[in-house]
Amino acid sequence: MIKFIDLFAGIGGIRLGVQNALKKYGIDSTCVLSSEIDAKACETYELNFHEYPKGDIHGITEIEPFDLLLGGFPCQPFSYAGKRKGFGDTRGTLFFEIERILEKYQPKAFLLENVRGLYTHDSGRTFETISKKLHDLGYGIYDLLLNSSDFGVPQNRVRLYILGIRNDIPQMSLVTHLGAVDSHSYKKEYSQLSLFSEELSFKRPTVNDILEKNVSEKYFCSPEFESQLKSVVGDNLSKLHGYRLIDYRGGRSLHSWELGKKGKCSSQEIKFMNLLIQNRRKPIFGKQQDGKKLTLKQIKTFYTDDDIESVISSLIQKGYLKEEDGRYNPVCGNMSFEVFKFLDPDSISITLTASDSNRLGVIQNNRPRRITPRECGRLQGFPDTFIVNPVDNFAYKQFGNSVSVPVIQAVMEDFLKYNLQKLEWN
Repeated sequence: MIKFIDLFAGIGGIRLGVQNALKKYGIDSTCVLSSEIDAKACETYELNFHEYPKGDIHGITEIEPFDLLLGGFPCQPFSYAGKRKGFGDTRGTLFFEIERILEKYQPKAFLLENVRGLYTHDSGRTFETISKKLHDLGYGIYDLLLNSSDFGVPQNRVRLYILGIRNDIPQMSLVTHLGAVDSHSYKKEYSQLSLFSEELSFKRPTVNDILEKNVSEKYFCSPEFESQLKSVVGDNLSKLHGYRLIDYRGGRSLHSWELGKKGKCSSQEIKFMNLLIQNRRKPIFGKQQDGKKLTLKQIKTFYTDDDIESVISSLIQKGYLKEEDGRYNPVCGNMSFEVFKFLDPDSISITLTASDSNRLGVIQNNRPRRITPRECGRLQGFPDTFIVNPVDNFAYKQFGNSVSVPVIQAVMEDFLKYNLQKLEWN
């Protein structure tokens, strides 16, 4: 029987994946401490694991001896701590609490999860600091980046995994693999794979695999929004697969002026706004990330119709365009779109986040709707036996903040396969 602790536990995604892996290897386990500060996440954790996590990790000073530390720790601003104390110190960050517990209890192993940006944060010094601290505590480490879409989860989610063994170096067969860069690349790669394989040894996951068949009406978009969508693409809403609803990007995007969110626009006004969005980022106009405010002279280099002044005047009046000191800029924002991204059912989802999971959408039976909390859970690889928080807003946030359970399980299985003798857990 091995004992583990579950820090920054969220709703228990890391615990679930690790327990699945341990069970596969016939290793009994028990959790001797779980810690989480979000009360609503704690409620969901208790529904599924029948224990309510302890609160703030800073106040946890006594823990029963344990063998394995789990932690999807938040990446606090290490640069701020560094400015105050130098990069030989991690005090002022939540990682310091992991460091404190590892030093005091010296468990045999740990598994940490974080965003991929931890690798490059502050020109790599953050990760260098963390690695050095872990080595100083006597742990050999193995780190890698993995994409959830490579592990049976139809979501483009790249995360960092760090494994450690006290007084030894972990051996692993898994190596960093970033997967497809986006849903379009994933779909293309899957198509090419199909062409050159008589029979695939596996089915690559798609959004179709996680969709519920019978969905409550509360998740469907309003008739008004549906009508606006049809005014742009026609009656066949499947044309929206993979489209983003956003005002400051071109490409496969729909914009507020096309949908008439502030008032119906003429074809010329739509043409003007789309050309402005496409051209304002060009290097000849400046290198600002979100585009530069352009003068009338600059705009006339790509919008050459004679009605330019009347079009500009109308767009300003409707609120799609603003003028400051003779320069013009779109009035951008999400415009409270009911859905900000329609997922392609034949590909993978974009990365779930706590703030936007509730506005991811699909077209199902030619009707637009938001994905459900259960579907969010499936996009993270949670089984349908997992009890979802009964309040939708909390459920969306919790799944957006969570880990992809099958990836955790695969990482832990690989870790166990190559290190059981070192761990002495069997």
